Amino acid sequence: MSTDTTPTIVLVGHGMVGQRFLEALAERGLTATHRVVVLCEEPRPAYDRVQLTSYFSGTTPDELSMTDMEFIATHGIELHIGDPAETIDREARTVTARSGLTVAYDTLVLATGSYPFVPPVPGKDAEGCFVYRTIEDLLAIEEYAKTKATTGAVVGGGLLGLEAAGALKGLGLNTHIVEFAPRLMPVQVDEGGGAALLRTIEDMGLSVHTGTGTQEIVVGEDGSVTGMKLSDGSELATDMVVFSAGVRPRDQLARDCGLTVGERGGITVDEQCRTVTDPHVFAIGECALAADGRVYGLVAPGYEQAETAAATIAAHETDQLTFTGADLSTKLKLLGVDVASFGDAHGTTEDCLDVVYSDSRSGLYKKLVIGRDGTLLGGILVGDAEAYGTLKAFTGSIPPVSPESLVLPAGAGESAQLGPTALPDDAIICSCNNVTKGTIRGAVTEHKCTTVPEVKKCTKAGTTCGSCVKVLGQLVDAELEASGVEVDKGLCGCFSQTREELYEIVLALRINSYQDLLDRYGREGARGGDGCETCKPAVASIIASLAPTIGASGYVLDGEQAALQDSNDHFLANLQKNGSYSVVPRIPGGEITPEKLIVIGEIARDFGLYTKITGGQRIDLFGARVEQLPLIWARLVDAGFESGHAYGKALRTVKSCVGSTWCRYGVQDSVRMAIDLELRYRGLRSPHKLKSAVSGCARECAEAQSKDFGVIATAGGWNLYVGGNGGATPRHADLLAQDLSDAELIRLIDRFLMFYIRTADRLERTSVWLERIPGGLDHVRDVVVHDSLGICDELEALMAAHVANYRDEWAETINDPEKLARFVSFVNAPDTPDPVVGFVPERDQIKPDLPLLTIGTRPLEGSAQR
Repeated sequence: MSTDTTPTIVLVGHGMVGQRFLEALAERGLTATHRVVVLCEEPRPAYDRVQLTSYFSGTTPDELSMTDMEFIATHGIELHIGDPAETIDREARTVTARSGLTVAYDTLVLATGSYPFVPPVPGKDAEGCFVYRTIEDLLAIEEYAKTKATTGAVVGGGLLGLEAAGALKGLGLNTHIVEFAPRLMPVQVDEGGGAALLRTIEDMGLSVHTGTGTQEIVVGEDGSVTGMKLSDGSELATDMVVFSAGVRPRDQLARDCGLTVGERGGITVDEQCRTVTDPHVFAIGECALAADGRVYGLVAPGYEQAETAAATIAAHETDQLTFTGADLSTKLKLLGVDVASFGDAHGTTEDCLDVVYSDSRSGLYKKLVIGRDGTLLGGILVGDAEAYGTLKAFTGSIPPVSPESLVLPAGAGESAQLGPTALPDDAIICSCNNVTKGTIRGAVTEHKCTTVPEVKKCTKAGTTCGSCVKVLGQLVDAELEASGVEVDKGLCGCFSQTREELYEIVLALRINSYQDLLDRYGREGARGGDGCETCKPAVASIIASLAPTIGASGYVLDGEQAALQDSNDHFLANLQKNGSYSVVPRIPGGEITPEKLIVIGEIARDFGLYTKITGGQRIDLFGARVEQLPLIWARLVDAGFESGHAYGKALRTVKSCVGSTWCRYGVQDSVRMAIDLELRYRGLRSPHKLKSAVSGCARECAEAQSKDFGVIATAGGWNLYVGGNGGATPRHADLLAQDLSDAELIRLIDRFLMFYIRTADRLERTSVWLERIPGGLDHVRDVVVHDSLGICDELEALMAAHVANYRDEWAETINDPEKLARFVSFVNAPDTPDPVVGFVPERDQIKPDLPLLTIGTRPLEGSAQR
């Protein structure tokens, strides 16, 4: 027991469940009355392991972080990173960490999680073998794939196995999946669902081997992986192996101090998550064997356990929780494929019936398990899980429509009537945080929340995996309308129209002035005013995208347009966190000459800029000051470069592999096509940034299926994919059309982009737009491919006008003295920076979090110095 009069709670482990436990302590006031010490093994605080794979789509480790350090400091939590607990003395009630730190506790909470299971096969420790569990694992996999691997094999075809396979494919490796069970994801889906999933994944170019196990990892003379021997007698040539064959509870610390563990692992706890051996010790998350005899490997049950343990420690009579089990329903997007299962998914209930819809051509499989009395017992969804939230909520009851209608494609039959408003109040909307529809309604009616962000903050719904945010928005709008509150869907306080409606007004009436649009169509109190920071850049983007058609200037810094732009567009460069700017010249398709490389190198040297190859096959120059931008661009333009529009809501890049020109697998000239597409769509202003890629074969080295529009070569032409994005919630692109000729491909991309620009909301990526727009991909295909609305001629004409009228913004800027006048750091110093302010040269690697300014001869605190 601690000698200090302040009781001490020690938390061992700081993952997602550990962080939720800390939040639960704070909510109950325990951080104010207790000393809270956290011992964390990993070199970073808690991060979102559910979204781990998004790292390979561009999400940074910092963006994955779930830890608000201000929260840690405010509540006085002592967080020890990279210092795991090594021993527990239950008699003395102390924990000793690797560093030698010994902490006395009154209450000990173990949240040590799980560890990856690696089958005991020969060669498993060879160079090139990895597990897939932490950010450090991903960093190691990425580094090895870049330098030492061309082919990768994943052992395990479950949830994490498919995520790992997607990561290897995204790194450009030929990828194999080896699964011992007869189908992929055997726990979640049945034979029919597994077959649908298999077809879709194989169509992506991955090789799947089911019904066979790993017998041996073949190791070369240098000690690295060269292949795998499988139990069916076959062999795979591979130079990287990722084990993702399940996890086991990390309970060794508990075993060593004499706590009871289950026969198959897991620290045994009661319904309050208190260990059955020691009332002063709790266990939560994947290391705990719950009272129902199960170890839960999902985040939602772990969160419930964290809440239960915190409530028990608080000992509030009105706040006693118990954990007796949890729902194992899951909804995921694996390799871009929706997969969901809920309730009695495998139909184990006696005398139950199956209702199945299967479309192998589209990769769809939907099965509902129904009781004889019509009760919905469970189900499996592959390829389209849009109805998951509604179906899961009705599980255990008789739905108001026939089971057959519930598995029909979206928009068909009665299924369209079953929106989230039809759900009962006890329906779980956010399974990660166990938030019901009634709680969400209460946030609107009782706590006066009027927006989704307000409801998320109030209830925690939608703050973990984010899959319920769409339903959350529908419920908030419905509740507001039911309360007699008019839901304002206008762009902002200045306009009652949506962005789509304003686009149509601008196009139809040829309005080429923001002020004219505001004065004629703004809200009553906004007309004649200056507008706001929401609508000005949105309308500027509309005018820029329609400029040739409506008679406006396509140059964003002309006249009125200049005052409407976002911060980056003001100086045609990306503002960085230290106040400097970055310069990104366009390099179409990633193709560049030695002469142009030399020019970039000379400019970087002469201006002291940090250089980096971007993920989009360009070269980024960091650290330029405002007044240096025209000088830099004058040299770049002279060398034949033009703006890369890294600063604008516009097309950024079109990546490419080397294609048939160099690669022995290439079936089409991907470099030529990427260059053609980038030059065609350069400067195209849109609701959000656009990224693209062209792969020369199904091996997909350019990662086209993670882009807003991506192209993959086939023996019959080109396949066009749309709606892919990285970020916090990565989305795999969907196949729009296949085996297209060059002309057909460009025509469909023209139509798709202009339809997106026409109908998307402000700052809405193509991924979100495709899932929001009524009818989804099917509707977009009908419009873009089949011209169901009869607007394709107009869409093509709008794109043709853009292409014909494109002008490079930086070439225009450096040749216009009036435009150059804006590029000064200080209004009192038109030629040079303020003489009192000096810029300190940075070391080879710029530290963006350090100021680059000094005042006089005294550096600001934290400024970089040699």
